[in-house]
Amino acid sequence: MFSRRLTRSIAAGATAIAVAGGSYGIVSATSSSNSAAASPTNPAKVGSNARSGPASGGASGTVGSVSTSSFTMSTSAGQKVTVDEASSTTYQKETTPASASAITPGEPVLVLGTVNSTTVAATQVIVQPAGGGGSAASSAAKVIPFQRGAPATSKTVGQIPANYSQGSGTLVGGTAADKATEAALAAYPGGVVDRVVELSNGEYEVHYIGVNWPHHVFVNQDFKVVGAE
Repeated sequence: MFSRRLTRSIAAGATAIAVAGGSYGIVSATSSSNSAAASPTNPAKVGSNARSGPASGGASGTVGSVSTSSFTMSTSAGQKVTVDEASSTTYQKETTPASASAITPGEPVLVLGTVNSTTVAATQVIVQPAGGGGSAASSAAKVIPFQRGAPATSKTVGQIPANYSQGSGTLVGGTAADKATEAALAAYPGGVVDRVVELSNGEYEVHYIGVNWPHHVFVNQDFKVVGAE
């Protein structure tokens, strides 16, 4: 494990440069003339949600293979995810700060960062309690795993914001995106969050890929899940 940390520190400089360059590309690609101003909780608010590049999100699942600067994991719905780590990635074991050595095969983790398809450039990795149970476990059965060729599932649970239309809203990043992603994945584990959008009423649409349902999870301003479709 010592060698994994040492090797990672050598590779971290190049990785950090790549991530920084990608972040610049995100803002450039998604900004528009009606972009909203940034705020302390939404430092990466960048305009239209019709993105053309990676965006803030994350995933939760079980760690598979581990290498010097990345690891793989599988969500509860069977989606495979690659997690890229950098020198700036922070680690936590439940509520306690940790190091990269805490990431071992079989550990349940929550990963937050910049998502490009099923690859996450991690800003934070949290090792979660084993067998968490509770609402997350009960909701896992409600998530419909992706099956190639299967028709999309259309159903609504809870409350959908009034006047909501798909494609509306403003992409967000930073603390707001992290909190909305964490809330959505706790209620509906199994998908990969590839963007978070702030709606006109101040609530958030959390967009899922990698599952047949839900496609959108709605989170209110207090970061509580209120609906899904």
